[in-house]
Amino acid sequence: MELIRIRGVEKQYKNGVTAICNLDLSIKKGDFVFIIGSSGSGKSTLIKLLHREEKPNKGRIIIGGIDVAKLKNKKVYKLRRKLGVVFQDFKLLPRMTVYENVAFALEIFGLSKDEIRKKTIKALELVGLKNKVKQFPDQLSGGEQQRVAIARAIVNGPKLLLCDEPTGNLDPDTSFGIMKVLEVINKMGTTVVMATHDKEIVDKMKKRVILLEDGKLIKDYEKGTYSHEVA
Repeated sequence: MELIRIRGVEKQYKNGVTAICNLDLSIKKGDFVFIIGSSGSGKSTLIKLLHREEKPNKGRIIIGGIDVAKLKNKKVYKLRRKLGVVFQDFKLLPRMTVYENVAFALEIFGLSKDEIRKKTIKALELVGLKNKVKQFPDQLSGGEQQRVAIARAIVNGPKLLLCDEPTGNLDPDTSFGIMKVLEVINKMGTTVVMATHDKEIVDKMKKRVILLEDGKLIKDYEKGTYSHEVA
């Protein structure tokens, strides 16, 4: 079943740069998709369009039945409840503990303390950080900080997880550890869409690979590699 439908989408920034050009794309529920391409190809813009940080100039973006492009600003929360986002730079709150950083994402939903605790511990257990709940971000390695960010993104059980260069600041071994976590989340039913330039990860994972170039869809392979796509 289709989770994301993109039809005729164009995005041009105010400086005149066209980041996405007449893009058509469908992503099914449960897919794991890599978005690849050189710097400036439109990868990050596509991720921003999917979680409504940016709006398209033309076209339609439907996620789980919600028309993202037409969504009024005061209704964006309805979309954000359906998805989680992981960034390259973690975006953790430095004065909050690991537990508090993850639990904070649930507090806006008005859940009971017991329910928040249950979901938070479950998410931290999933990313392998149940024993780090009382530590602060600056006491963690980069890989551990990214795991906290992933736990925060999935704590509400989203149908879709968007990742923008989540391994960009990490060494290869740490990056593969993060990918194993994302693969487990995907196998539990969450659709994962990840923008990356990490050749080794794409080659090893053998997932669906979408290549963008100058904002245009160039290639789309079910079990592609970075080398194959860019060559």
